[in-house]
This record gives sequence, structure tokens and C-alpha cells, in this order.
Amino acid sequence: MSECIDPFVGKILASWRYDISGLAPEMSGDYEAHLAACAHCHGRQRLHRAVDLTLLIMATVAAAAGVLAFVVIRHLSPPHALWLELGALAVFALSAIVWLVVAVATPAPTTVKDAALTGARNLHDRLPDSVRERLPEDLRSKLG
Repeated sequence: MSECIDPFVGKILASWRYDISGLAPEMSGDYEAHLAACAHCHGRQRLHRAVDLTLLIMATVAAAAGVLAFVVIRHLSPPHALWLELGALAVFALSAIVWLVVAVATPAPTTVKDAALTGARNLHDRLPDSVRERLPEDLRSKLG
């Protein structure tokens, strides 16, 4: 694996988990330039965002599994159904808490929003001019 081109800045970024989304624009310029130039830090940033998104996806799947288990248990009414239902609801509640913690503590939602905005810009660029002119002005200004 490559080395960081500026270990001092790399250590600062590592302590922030490579998240510069909350910085003021005038402060984040140097860090964005470092992330663009340093393959090591950029790779670490991508790894952290991949872990964050994977945690969100896994918590979502676990919550859905808890709800599905509750519905199936409710439908089949096996012996000791109350305990099984409580277990399924506990899985859902724990998964929802994990999802909220990950969503609040990481920049994953911002990353997803940026990816969606990039996709929308690409689609907007491919639209015919007649369709593009019918879009509301505030939407056109966001897509730039």
C-alpha cells in the first residue's frame, strides 16, 4: 500500500475518519486537495465510506428480517409465540438503533446524497433542451 504524501495532514484526516463534510469551505480546500493528490488517504476515505454504507445496509436488512419474523410468527401462532414475537421486535429495535447511530455518527447519508446528486446531474445533462427547459428553476439551479 502506498504511503501518505503528507503524514501530518494524513494523521489529521485519519483522526476525523477522513470526513471533511462538516468543515467550512475555506478550511476544507487544503484537505480536499490532499485527498485528491494522495492515493493513500483517498483509498482510506473510500474504505471508511464503504464500511459506513455496508453497516447501514446490514442494519436495514436486519430490521426488515425482524419485521418479517414478527409477521410470520404472528401468522403461524406457534407455541411460546409471545417470546418469539418479543425477540423479533428486539431484533428490529436493535437494528433501528444501530442504523440511527451509524447515520448520525458518519457522513454516509451525505455520501449517498452526493452520489444521487451526481447521478441526477448526469441524467439532466442527457435530457433534450425542450424537457430541460420545463424543469423548475430551483431544480435547474441545484443541478447546475
